[in-house]
Amino acid sequence: MSMYQVLVPVDNDEDRAQRQANYVSSFPNADTEVEVTVLYVARREDADDVAFETVGSAVAAADRLESAGVAVDRRVRYGSPVEEILRAADELDCDELVLGGRKRSEVAQVLLGSTVREVFVSTDRPVTITGPEMEIRDERRALLLPVDTNEEHAGKQAAYVADLPNAAANVEVTVLYVFPHQDYAGAPPHTFEEVDAAVEAADTLESQGVSVERVAIGGEVTRKILAAATERDADGIVMGGRKRSGVQKVLLGSTAQDVLRSADRPVTLTG
Repeated sequence: MSMYQVLVPVDNDEDRAQRQANYVSSFPNADTEVEVTVLYVARREDADDVAFETVGSAVAAADRLESAGVAVDRRVRYGSPVEEILRAADELDCDELVLGGRKRSEVAQVLLGSTVREVFVSTDRPVTITGPEMEIRDERRALLLPVDTNEEHAGKQAAYVADLPNAAANVEVTVLYVFPHQDYAGAPPHTFEEVDAAVEAADTLESQGVSVERVAIGGEVTRKILAAATERDADGIVMGGRKRSGVQKVLLGSTAQDVLRSADRPVTLTG
């Protein structure tokens, strides 16, 4: 059985690095089925002065993971942070990158550093932004999977969840479709079964033994997604909605952007 490979690039913020490590250590069967590379990228001109052991945030993240029984590879690379993170992800053929969001601004949105933004728009691998606030529980993981009408996106979201370590035993999923602005008095009735992408995602997960709740509601999409995550105390939100532009950069849909910036829990972008 192949191990689930996770790349955790850290900067000098120890609290952020700890949140990244906490998130990964909460993976189902993390101590037996997950391998993590903690990566710190230093400037080329610091190549003679920076070793992994001298970077407090990197050491803290690696120690936290190892204390949970997770196998850790400690690495330092030198150069452009974005380029080296992407190169490492490709070399490792990692299943997921886990990045840290910054503190909330006065308007209660997660602030994303330039490196984080550039990484998640430059890779087609799943990327999780841990955010500034997290409560990770040592129990069955509850995930919210909001879909749109794009069956390819929904398929990638479902595949990400199904590929998590021992997902059938340890993950429960709410597949959610929000009919935009259909929450006014007299709005026409809608059902989950009307949305092929939602049905496909739910069917795929159930075929892999994952427990699925099927939900269709109407309203303002981002607000309903965030409310559903809160109501279900979801451990994470798994979003699709990335697509490549003509210059081979990923374009992030407006709903995914709004959820990423506003959620108070980890958000995964699958592609």
